[in-house]
Amino acid sequence: MSFRRVAEVFTAFLMLGLTSFGGPVAHLGYFREAFVVRRRWLDDQSYADLVALCQFLPGPASSQVGMAIGHGRAGWAGALAAWVGFTAPSALLLYLAALGANLWHGPAAEGVLHGLKLAALAVVAQAVWLMARRLTPDAPRLAIAVVSTLLVLGVASPATPVILIAVAGLLGAVLGQPDPAQAPAQAVVPRPSRHTLWWFVVFALLLIALPVLVALTHNGAVDIADRFYRTGALVFGGGHVVLPLLQNELVKPGLIDRDLFLAGYGAAQAVPGPLFSFAFYAGSLLKSPPSGIAGGFLALTAIYLPSFLLLFGALPWWARLKSIPRLRRALDGANAAVVGLLLAALITPVASSTIAGPWDLPLAALALMALTLRVPPWLVVLVSGAIGPLFGSSF
Repeated sequence: MSFRRVAEVFTAFLMLGLTSFGGPVAHLGYFREAFVVRRRWLDDQSYADLVALCQFLPGPASSQVGMAIGHGRAGWAGALAAWVGFTAPSALLLYLAALGANLWHGPAAEGVLHGLKLAALAVVAQAVWLMARRLTPDAPRLAIAVVSTLLVLGVASPATPVILIAVAGLLGAVLGQPDPAQAPAQAVVPRPSRHTLWWFVVFALLLIALPVLVALTHNGAVDIADRFYRTGALVFGGGHVVLPLLQNELVKPGLIDRDLFLAGYGAAQAVPGPLFSFAFYAGSLLKSPPSGIAGGFLALTAIYLPSFLLLFGALPWWARLKSIPRLRRALDGANAAVVGLLLAALITPVASSTIAGPWDLPLAALALMALTLRVPPWLVVLVSGAIGPLFGSSF
């Protein structure tokens, strides 16, 4: 794959890493606008397929979707470029927070943060509407989306999205009708080779071998790598779930100060990009070596490594299997469930934690109108953040 395409992927994801506020659900909205609507690197169907796949895998779903898009555009180097571009800004900002800067305190800073949350609300609302028009065109799929929304709102569990997508896929496979007008899904990855299964083998070997190495060597770096790798390999539900799990891995054993950990948790909500970048903050503040920049890089690499291994192992098989007619109908059902999941997230926590004052809804509506008029999302984000302090406590 050409260097030009890799650079193109890196630049696109770096811009998103600098401006994608609002957490993993908002990121999916930003990704759709950037790569389905504007650049047309893939279509809505292919994008929804990737979202459904990444919901099944442990790890940060939005980052995995980004890696998959980068891979489809520029191969393995493109996947790495997408990850670096999207992750680096938040990792750097959280490292600055780890150096002791008291970020995001005071009325002005709180206004900026609230403005950014309003922009994220508009991005998610637009993504839900446009994906619903494309992926729930009939009554059965619309019903799947609505029921999925209600169940996610009523059953607060990290396992709920995975179960809903699986059940919706099964319903689609059994009850779905073939759509003769539906074009074949756009291919974004190559067919599997005989080496594909090695990604899963390496994933499993590391999950088993790292704890054994810790017991044999008592090496601090291996211990930290094991803790972050295990967290990244076993967590479902994305960044909001990984933070409390890391608290059990790091705060309870006394590897990091509790107050510093909680301060970083707040900072992680304030920066753009993936919440998994919190690993860089935590790794840099460990009480014993490795710490500092070396600890941050080790923690960030270890927590993301399972995502790379599982995604690279699954993508080629996914691209091949989803062309089977019955599985295609299963994906139609799963994609309808994805729309329901995004709608549930739009309601809570995105809207419920954002709409708090009389100006919130009008400002969010203006941001949504700007997006509808094809104003670049990054500009909507920056303007929303800039006008936030002007409203002060009226939010």
